[in-house]
Amino acid sequence: MRLAPLAATLLLAAGATIAAQLPPVNPSTKPPRELALIGESQPLPPPTPRQAASSEFHGVSVADPYRWLENPADPAVRQWITAQNAYTEAAMAAMPQGKALTARVQQLAITSTTRSGPMLAGGTLFYLQQTPPQPQPVLIAQAWPDGAAKVLVDPNADHGGTAITAYWPSPHGRYLAYGTAEGGSELTTIRVLDVASGKTLPDTLPWAGGGTTPQGLAWDADERGFSYVRFAPPAAGQEVEQFHATLVHHALGEAAAVDRVVFGQGYAKTAEYVLVNSPATAQAAVLAYDGDGGPAEVFLQHGDRFTRVLDRGANVRTAAWVNGRLYAAAFRDAPRGKVVAIGEDDKAVPVLAEREGAIQQIAPLGDGFLVVRSWGPDWWVEQYGAGAKFVRRLPLPEHGIGIGDIASESGQPKALISYSGWTTPARWAEYDGTSGTLKTVFEVKPAADYSKVVAQRIDGRSKDGTRIPVTVLSLPGTTANGKRPTILYSYGGFDLPVKPGFIGPNLAWLERGGVLAYANIRGGNENGQAWHAQGQKLDKQNVFDDFHAAALALIHARWTDRAHLGILGGSNGGLLMGSQIVQHLGDYRAVVARVGIYDMLRHETDFANGPYNIPEYGSIADPAQFKATLAYSPLQHVQANTAYPAVLLTTGENDPRVAPWQSRKFAAALQNATSSTQPILLLTRMNAGHGIGAPFSQRVGDTAIGLTFFAHELGLRTAP
Repeated sequence: MRLAPLAATLLLAAGATIAAQLPPVNPSTKPPRELALIGESQPLPPPTPRQAASSEFHGVSVADPYRWLENPADPAVRQWITAQNAYTEAAMAAMPQGKALTARVQQLAITSTTRSGPMLAGGTLFYLQQTPPQPQPVLIAQAWPDGAAKVLVDPNADHGGTAITAYWPSPHGRYLAYGTAEGGSELTTIRVLDVASGKTLPDTLPWAGGGTTPQGLAWDADERGFSYVRFAPPAAGQEVEQFHATLVHHALGEAAAVDRVVFGQGYAKTAEYVLVNSPATAQAAVLAYDGDGGPAEVFLQHGDRFTRVLDRGANVRTAAWVNGRLYAAAFRDAPRGKVVAIGEDDKAVPVLAEREGAIQQIAPLGDGFLVVRSWGPDWWVEQYGAGAKFVRRLPLPEHGIGIGDIASESGQPKALISYSGWTTPARWAEYDGTSGTLKTVFEVKPAADYSKVVAQRIDGRSKDGTRIPVTVLSLPGTTANGKRPTILYSYGGFDLPVKPGFIGPNLAWLERGGVLAYANIRGGNENGQAWHAQGQKLDKQNVFDDFHAAALALIHARWTDRAHLGILGGSNGGLLMGSQIVQHLGDYRAVVARVGIYDMLRHETDFANGPYNIPEYGSIADPAQFKATLAYSPLQHVQANTAYPAVLLTTGENDPRVAPWQSRKFAAALQNATSSTQPILLLTRMNAGHGIGAPFSQRVGDTAIGLTFFAHELGLRTAP
């Protein structure tokens, strides 16, 4: 499952050894009950013993003194986590701006009711709805467009620990299948309810994907059953092995134990499936991936038979059913994407040639279809009629918005388009493909006025000359004086774009004279598949160079300087943060990295999701890829007696995508190595995961903690 948006590195010759040059620590030392102090105010972090451990890769011995932190069942590790949390909580509590910033973040988070994930089936609209501070969204059904909203599923009985992971209405809207997961684990159980009565059927289907491989479900045309993604049921007393997912068929009313495999037996250890329903027909499509980051093979279902119609060479990334034919976005020989159609003869024919903008999504409309495109931070939607004749570009804002889900059906002239922007909370617009009119039918009312926020564009130049767009957000009066407290964010991987989205509670940062910046770096797909490919595998260093170029652009444009620049990233973006910490000493004052990867040499081989990430990161089993990975893997480049910036690492104990020990090992290495007085903090959330399905309070808390840390370290004004 996808991980949720430079200076020369050290290359080692074969036979060399990386040894962490840290002062010796007594392995028997236990974390103290009270925090020791440097002088009168600066606490020491809990001590971390180093133990002798190493691994051999292609003749290179790599020391790994913090490997013991990988075992969460070890009482010493549990004690260490508790001590680190106490240390972090004490340090955060001592930051004077925390109380006021947290209060303002909470105020800004309490918007009007929000909606997301619209789907149309048989004239019924399904969506998620959340009324802050409600912990989790509830599932709603509404006869479209004017019916009364009806709550179908409310997961809030356990105060936010249960999250709805996905949902799938049957073709005519009679039934709704939905998945839930507990405690951030993402491992999904599917249930089914009758929409009209609201009654939950007895069908309960565990092990239905989630975490390492996505959930997926495709209904039968007669609505009597469906195919869904499932891991093999574990033996009694064992945990599920999150590999070798297959598609199994379930008939309503039958026990899960008799569900039969219909596709994917022996397909791939790291199989991932995206299922695309064809409403009102017996057809469905399967986009089959072998891990993350690569293209899909495309299969069409004909009864119990699945026929491959496109191989990975076509480089398919997304697809939708349009008037009985599967329309797929293919990127072979078309880095921005072209559309091909597969008909009843299973042959692919060209429909729409490559045009300006990278294809992000296809959706049916009337006798034609819609295409969502992007270029850098700009997103738009185009309408095509029968024969793929261009009709119009939809009248949406030209800049500053990102397109979300589209609810539409072939043969119907209207579509529901969701979007948001830097200063625009979630909004739904009903688009009439006949008249070309766009009417807002739902919008979130924010808790403050965002209309004065100013968005500006600057460009960075990466090492190889590639232009890197950077969007800079500020309020009037916040001029580029060379020392504005600034937070720069990006992601850079897994084909995922950084697109405009509502800044919400982050307005608290701008109100106090701060600046927010977002970089479109390689590894995402903002500019198509070439942009993505240039940030993968042997070219991963481009991602880190791009981000550093964006940071330098902010400095050269006099928005900030090195003493007032903070950087933020999560997951694959946490790896990005780690790279900046070890590759660009002195260029950043503070770093917040969430659920990140820092030991790239162990991620692939010692965590379930690692093998899924090989298409994106490459495999260290290959000597060339090992050399490239070792050159940037952050943990292996932490150097003793080095002045590291202020760092806040966060992780979740139940994270299925990135092992929590990644953050533990990196925090320990930095704490033992740094020669500066700036804090190195680690926060482990004990009933949380990667952040997918996190309750409202956790999301608000994460924002408040991050802004408090940056405010303290970057010198943000104490009041608006």
